[in-house]
Amino acid sequence: MKKYLLPILFACSLPVVAVAQQQDSVVLRHLADEVLTHSTAYENLRTLTKTIGGRLAGSPQMPKAEQWGVKALKAAGADTVYLQECMVPHWVRGAKEEARIISKRRDFVPPLNILALGNSVGSGPAGITAPVLEVASFDDLEAKKDQVKGKIVFYNYHFNPTYVKTFHSYRDAVMYRGRGASRAAKYGAVAVIVRSMSHGANNLPHTGAMAYDSAYPKIPAVAIGLEDADRLSQRIKDDESAKVFLRTNCVMLKDTIGHNVIGELRGSKYPDQYITVGGHLDSWDVAEGAHDDGAGCVQSIEVLRAFKGAGIRPQHTLRVVLFANEENGTRGGTKYAAVAKARNEKHILALESDGGGFTPRGFSSTMDAGKKAKMMSWRPLFEPYGIYDFEDEGGGTDVGQLNAALGTPMAELSPDSQRYFDIHHAANDVFEAVNKRELELGAFGMAGFLYLVDLNF
Repeated sequence: MKKYLLPILFACSLPVVAVAQQQDSVVLRHLADEVLTHSTAYENLRTLTKTIGGRLAGSPQMPKAEQWGVKALKAAGADTVYLQECMVPHWVRGAKEEARIISKRRDFVPPLNILALGNSVGSGPAGITAPVLEVASFDDLEAKKDQVKGKIVFYNYHFNPTYVKTFHSYRDAVMYRGRGASRAAKYGAVAVIVRSMSHGANNLPHTGAMAYDSAYPKIPAVAIGLEDADRLSQRIKDDESAKVFLRTNCVMLKDTIGHNVIGELRGSKYPDQYITVGGHLDSWDVAEGAHDDGAGCVQSIEVLRAFKGAGIRPQHTLRVVLFANEENGTRGGTKYAAVAKARNEKHILALESDGGGFTPRGFSSTMDAGKKAKMMSWRPLFEPYGIYDFEDEGGGTDVGQLNAALGTPMAELSPDSQRYFDIHHAANDVFEAVNKRELELGAFGMAGFLYLVDLNF
């Protein structure tokens, strides 16, 4: 009996905060063991990616993915699972896209590796043949605006290699994908080619959403692989006769019905107050969407399963949301926030995973100073698991809608980002690119984080 007495007396002599952290450390270890031993996340991801594949909003795969989500949440032990209807855009890529350099030279030039950007109009069956004007930035476009008319504008803006956190490079460059077409159309461009949002060492093009300014004509927009971007840049410098033939077959159809898939683990003390955790169920059509964002979906489901497996009943209702249409419209996140606001729901926090299934490093967040300080105090609990970075401001795209509508504190899992933009929105975002151990560590990090939120927020 004495061998148990000393630890108890020692614990009683510790400050209350230290005792609480010791208790939290034990629970986190229990959660980690549960996830790392019994997780279903990797097999759920295998099913999602290999039996359904790409899941663009409006595609035939969209309802299949929704039904997969319902089954996975029920299997995880959710008390309630339901669908929340929302209208989503229906953009179709169409038949194979093509682009090639046309020149008076007689040398063979391989086709350029391109992908139409999401929401882009098509070129029409005849395609477009025009000279190419390369610009390095929007400032460069303005300086060359008198040269734009009748040309294909080529935005050859490189990912900034000096940012250690590669999402900073993405935020720096993505405006050319998002707004580049209309900025060029303003001066008479007939199409745009955008250097892919990547610093990967391959030639795969990376698609992604773009939007039109209704004040200007809609022109086709494509992404080009990095090797071909460099090749095109050099060719138009060396060959004044060079033009590009571009043909895309995409079309935007009428909006259609999609759904957020929602599963709940009812709170024991505050069942009408909610902690949201989720990822987006849709993905681009050209890949399996394993990292973006199948990983976030299965990690979120795993949080619920891990709570059940570890015997933890949260005080607040844990709500897992597999959001519809993050990629080219954010309609699911917008609908979720609108319903929550209309019902006057109280949301304690919303957590998202949409940075891939790589090794977790920390959490970005947007919340008041008091909650931020509380969150920062948890760092020692996570450091044994390699999770240490809590400083960044941020939060996911979908939960950001809830933050905007209700002021809900939000956070996002921050995995190591070095490899993410090798595969983001590209054909190599497949199941085989996901490491089982890294995926599960991220799921544990989310579960541990939300356990602490449930107790302290």
